[in-house]
Amino acid sequence: MQIYWRLLSFAKPIQKYAIPYVILTILAVVFNTLNLALLAPLLSTLFKEQSAEVIKPESWMDIMDYFNYYVYQIQSQWGAYEALKWVCLFIFLSVLLSNTFRYVSQRVMENLRIYTLLNLRKSVFNHVMDLHVGYFNEQRKGNIIAKITSDVQVVQYSVTSTLQVLFKEPFQLIAYLFILFAISYKLTLFAILVIPVSAFVISRIVKKLKAQATEAQERFGLMVSYLDEALSGIKIIKAFNATNRIKDKFHEENVKFSELGRKMSYRQQLGSPVSELLGVVMVIIIVLYGGSLVISNQSELSASAFITYIAIFSQIMRPAKAITESFSTIHSGIAAGERVLELIDEKTMVQDQKDPFVLKKLDKGIALHDVSFSYGHEKILKNVSMVIPRGFTVALVGPSGGGKSTLMDLIPRFIDPQEGSILFDGIDIKDVSSDSLRSMIGIVDQESILFHDSIANNIAFGNPAASEQQIMQAAKIANAHEFILQTTKGYESNIGDRGTKLSGGQKQRLCIARAVLKNPPILLLDEATSALDTESEFLVQDALNKLMQNRTTLVIAHRLSTIQNADLILVLDKGKIIEQGTHFELLVQEGLYSKLIDKQQFSQA
Repeated sequence: MQIYWRLLSFAKPIQKYAIPYVILTILAVVFNTLNLALLAPLLSTLFKEQSAEVIKPESWMDIMDYFNYYVYQIQSQWGAYEALKWVCLFIFLSVLLSNTFRYVSQRVMENLRIYTLLNLRKSVFNHVMDLHVGYFNEQRKGNIIAKITSDVQVVQYSVTSTLQVLFKEPFQLIAYLFILFAISYKLTLFAILVIPVSAFVISRIVKKLKAQATEAQERFGLMVSYLDEALSGIKIIKAFNATNRIKDKFHEENVKFSELGRKMSYRQQLGSPVSELLGVVMVIIIVLYGGSLVISNQSELSASAFITYIAIFSQIMRPAKAITESFSTIHSGIAAGERVLELIDEKTMVQDQKDPFVLKKLDKGIALHDVSFSYGHEKILKNVSMVIPRGFTVALVGPSGGGKSTLMDLIPRFIDPQEGSILFDGIDIKDVSSDSLRSMIGIVDQESILFHDSIANNIAFGNPAASEQQIMQAAKIANAHEFILQTTKGYESNIGDRGTKLSGGQKQRLCIARAVLKNPPILLLDEATSALDTESEFLVQDALNKLMQNRTTLVIAHRLSTIQNADLILVLDKGKIIEQGTHFELLVQEGLYSKLIDKQQFSQA
């Protein structure tokens, strides 16, 4: 139940919806119950059962006697047909009011459901966006998508629908029991034994539903992951003739998910007929037992009162059944809710201090002191120390897997080191506001990350207020202006999902233009020219050289010719800095850097 109440906390202030819903529900229940209670005077009038004078009851608890008294008064003064008209009028008004209040209460509950879904989905998405970058390296993207979409939807319809049942049906059950006790308390005490029996039987049926629901949500997340991977890698899948293998993989998971859904449905659907059967059995027993008393004149009940009793008792199983069935549907909501709350409870490893320092400029530079970082048990960086003075260009080179990209991710605080410290002008970045830190950094990654939007909006992503002239100037510096003008709508052309309408070189130049427009004091360039052809590489590298002037720049490059003019080159291998110096100093050392240069010159020759 703790998970249930946590999920309901997203409906706060819940009293805004709960109070009017409870009031409207009580009114709907009262008039709905009156619909059936008025059967007794209706039948009594039709069959002319009242021969003796009916005395006005002293207690308001004797509600059935009140009905009989007023019907008798009308019948005595104006005749049976007039009494029949009044009874029919009251039944009509009761049905009208009952359905009106029920409709309005359902609208209130729908508002609560939508409000809860809105808050829950917003909270989950906001929390996911605040998580550290390293979290996404360890999780399946499809599983996260499934939690934000499918799981939240399941929570909406199962938990809030259960809330509706738990609000309304107990009131309806109590109202029916009140009328039944008013008609005959002896018969009612005997009859209500079916309710706990029914609840026990249903609880046994739905016992395993929660475990199955949890597994079903996990399998759905896995299926969405397969779908996401298939759509993202469609070119590679087709290129390697792996289409059938991917189809089979998805189909296999789809079959398992479907089989699990079938088993859950069988259990859920079994609850309704079982509870209904128990109800009918009880009604039959009451008809036989009570009917024999009425026939033999051993009961205080009249025939019309007994028929009314049977009609009301046949309805009592509906709220009882709804309550027992809600315990089967809530398991799906709780299972989905656990997955959603698990995501919300995920602690981000990168958090700002309570009152972080706002970084506005970089005066001295960046320093790393004995920085170590691990993914699990694998140590990626080992006691790395380095200094990047303000305005310097520092290059990172070395074999793949040496820790270059991980080290670069530490600068904008996408991840935090397990050991050591990173200082901006002597201030530990853990004490600095992440927003102010990243506002000073422009990034061009080796993977061209673009959005399904226009070219102009992609370039202006880091500076939405930029003018058209500024966007064009940034594109010119990145050698992108000419190809942009050749697109169908120029700067307003949509580039497709992840820039699929552009070539690799074009996408990379837009990423460079985006960094140029931001005009940051610090640049992080991770293989910024790797996707460019020779001519574009020369033009863009020339533009980047101008852009890097008087800026603090950290560069990763496998094409060593692009970083020959760097102020400092650091050679990383197996998480350690093994060489450092200028291009010529490292050549003289004849170490790893010199070997890498020789290999590249040999391969180019």
